[in-house]
Amino acid sequence: MDKQSVSLQITHHQSGIAQLTLNRPDALNALNADLMEQLYHAFMTAKEDRAIKALLLTGTGKAFCAGADIKKLAELNGQTGLEFARRGQMVFRTLEQLGKPSLAAINGFALGGGLELAMAATLRIASTTAVFGQPEIKLGVIPGFGGTQRLSRLIGKGRALDLCLTGRTIKSECAERWGLVSEVVTPEELLNRATSILTGIIQLGPIALRSVMTVIDRGYDLSLDDAFEFEAVHFGLCCATKDKQEGVAAFLEKRAAAFCGE
Repeated sequence: MDKQSVSLQITHHQSGIAQLTLNRPDALNALNADLMEQLYHAFMTAKEDRAIKALLLTGTGKAFCAGADIKKLAELNGQTGLEFARRGQMVFRTLEQLGKPSLAAINGFALGGGLELAMAATLRIASTTAVFGQPEIKLGVIPGFGGTQRLSRLIGKGRALDLCLTGRTIKSECAERWGLVSEVVTPEELLNRATSILTGIIQLGPIALRSVMTVIDRGYDLSLDDAFEFEAVHFGLCCATKDKQEGVAAFLEKRAAAFCGE
């Protein structure tokens, strides 16, 4: 069943992919309080609903998401700004730690909080018309929804400093070259390509998928030895599953695996 609201449209595909479409085109899909709460609710629903196997995020109109609501920013002081940033970080961290793959199909402007939302997704692809940036410095603030940290981890400290200090934007070809997105396609191909990528991924074992995302996410900032041990533990956990037995048997029998998530 499809659900629609003023600012977020949710479409459930038969494959198990839930498509979340930011739907405030007149505001370039800016993240106001209502949209943030709807996103959080959608993320929590996806986490708990076994029928939802993956999330696809995109936007209507000429923007993926142009950032946070500037009117809200104008109201913030030191204390409310702290609370605002912490809330946004929590919502996006919920997506990042969903335990299920997510993909941001970036169809246009991904600026400020919009880029931060895209970076919280597991994967990112973009259309040739996409534009990326962290322009908060031009408003006298810094990225507050995790942008300084995710950006530096994805594209390196130097390039993250470049974007955050200058507030400049880059186009999709540069974003792909820097590793911010993994693929660039035409606007007409974007959603089909995003759906195709996720459809292929969710055919694989959900336990192994969750372990890959967990080990890379949490192991990234561990010492190498500790990260190796964390990887080994999850490898062992996967080896104890029915999915591992099915995957190996299917390979040896030269047939497609039918994973059950156990």
